[in-house]
Amino acid sequence: MDVLGAWRAFVNVSERGSFTEGAAATRVPQSVASRRIAALEKHLGEPLFDRSTRGAMLTQFGRDMLPSAKRLVRLAESMEEEAERAKLRPFRLAVPDICTVRDLARLDAEARRDGVHLDFHAAAPAGRAELVRSREVRAALTAVPPSDATWSVPLGLAGAADPLAETVYVETLRAGRAAQASRRSRIWIQPEDEVPHIRDRLFRVRDAAGLQPAQVAVAATLTAATAEVLGSADLLLCSAKQAEELGLHWRPVGEIDLVRGFGVSAAAGDDAVRVRTRLWRPVARCLGARDQDDLGVRERDEGAS
Repeated sequence: MDVLGAWRAFVNVSERGSFTEGAAATRVPQSVASRRIAALEKHLGEPLFDRSTRGAMLTQFGRDMLPSAKRLVRLAESMEEEAERAKLRPFRLAVPDICTVRDLARLDAEARRDGVHLDFHAAAPAGRAELVRSREVRAALTAVPPSDATWSVPLGLAGAADPLAETVYVETLRAGRAAQASRRSRIWIQPEDEVPHIRDRLFRVRDAAGLQPAQVAVAATLTAATAEVLGSADLLLCSAKQAEELGLHWRPVGEIDLVRGFGVSAAAGDDAVRVRTRLWRPVARCLGARDQDDLGVRERDEGAS
């Protein structure tokens, strides 16, 4: 028995004094309203309406039950309204601060079609992890090693001039003995890639290739790094998508495969699963991630949940 539906029909019929009008107010056929009330009476063991009179006249038992029934119906309606508000309440998501306004807007638009209203908080990798720990956001796209990644973004080196070669080797930046330090090209690491599984591996390649320590540097901001590259022969460690947006020429790194790995961290496990599964494709486009079998990702996450 639909207990709530039965009490709602009871309240509407009693207030209108008519089974026909009460059923209409309940938005069900009269026959359905009558069956629900009859089932309720059977469940309670007492009649709610006097069937021997015309119209819908309450019995004494019905009059005694009416105040509580009204409270129940009002509470149910209030809960339904709160549920609708909760669905529209923004889902605060920490995202990389390299995401463009256009990409975030597209992500938000696609999420809304799936019933999720996003509220973005852009931050660097360490900041995103802290936002989750402090519960200032419901979830965050966090930097993780490629082996643990839900989304993977290959990195390469990009410069203002077209290098012509299909691959850029770090060792080609090694200066000759007569070269001045001021003329040595540098590789700039942006804040998003200042994580051990990217930064430290590139430092090891730098040392193995015989470059000076200063030739691989971490920039304070992506803007500062891009400015250095645009005005010199320096190179920026970035994704192909970023290079295109910045008007730079991108090539993979010859000595090493560097990949940005992104996962989802959330205080509540179902929030993490929601982002990984329902928003996998729009997040992938926003990050510039390479194509993956998202079905496999979804099945893995759903099995873990």
